[in-house]
Amino acid sequence: MLKKISHCILSCLLLSSLFGLSACHHRENSHQIRLGTISGPETELMQVAKHIALRDYGLQIKIIEFSDYSLPNRALNDGNLDANLFQHQAFLNDEIHNRAYALTPIAKAFIYPMAIYSEKIQHLNELKPHAIVAIPNDPSNEARALILLSSAGLLTLDKHKGTFMTPSDIQFNPKHLVIKELDAAQLPRVLADVDLAVINANYAALAHLYPQQNALFSESKTSPYANLLVVKLSDKNNSKYINLIKAIHSPEVLAAAARLFHGTAIPAWK
Repeated sequence: MLKKISHCILSCLLLSSLFGLSACHHRENSHQIRLGTISGPETELMQVAKHIALRDYGLQIKIIEFSDYSLPNRALNDGNLDANLFQHQAFLNDEIHNRAYALTPIAKAFIYPMAIYSEKIQHLNELKPHAIVAIPNDPSNEARALILLSSAGLLTLDKHKGTFMTPSDIQFNPKHLVIKELDAAQLPRVLADVDLAVINANYAALAHLYPQQNALFSESKTSPYANLLVVKLSDKNNSKYINLIKAIHSPEVLAAAARLFHGTAIPAWK
C-alpha cells in the first residue's frame, strides 16, 4: 500500500513539473476548463477567447502552453487537460490510431495554411537539382508537407497512401530533391541552411513568416487541415464546451486572428 501511495505522489509531482497541474487532485468544475495550446500566436489567440469566455459566459479558462506536438493529446487523455486546440483531423486520427487515445473533436477553429519558404530563391522555378527540402517529421504533417510539394509541381506521390505518406511514397522526383525530416519547431531555424522548408503556420508566424507575404507556395482556402477543439470522448456532450466554442467563434477572436496571422487565418466553421 505504501508503495502505491508513493507512486501516486511521485506521479503528481512529475505531472506538476511538466504541466503546472495536479492531476491527482483535480475536481470537475462546470465553470473551469484547462485548455492546451502550442506556444505562439495560437496561444495569443486563445487569450482573446479566454477573455470573451469569462466576460460573456463566466467560464474560467486556464491556458497550458506546449512546445511539442506529442504532449497536448497525452495530457488530455491522462486527465491533465480538459481540452486542447492545436491539431487537425489527420494528426488526431494518427494519435488515436497509434496511442489508443479516447479523444474526439467537438468544433472547428481556423485553417492556418502550411507553406513553402526559402531564403535562397524567389520563385520555385529557380530551384536547382538536388536541392535540400526540410519538412516536419511527425506523420500527419509530413504527409501534409509532401502533398503541398506535390501541389506545387515539385514531385508526384502514390496517392493510394492517403494522408499518411512518407518520402518513400514519392513516385516521381524530377529534380532529385533531398528530403530532410525535422521536428516542426526547428524548421524556421534551419531555413537559412536548406533550399526550401515547408513550415506550419504557427511556427512560421513565430519567425515572422506569413504565406501571403513570404511564401513561394501555400495551401489554398479549401485546405482540409482545420484546427480542432478536442476533448475526451466521455466529455463530448458536456454543455460547458458550448460556450467555449461560442467564445472561439466570436467576432473578437476573428479580428485577433486576422491581426496575428496577417490575414491568412481562415475560419473553418463558416
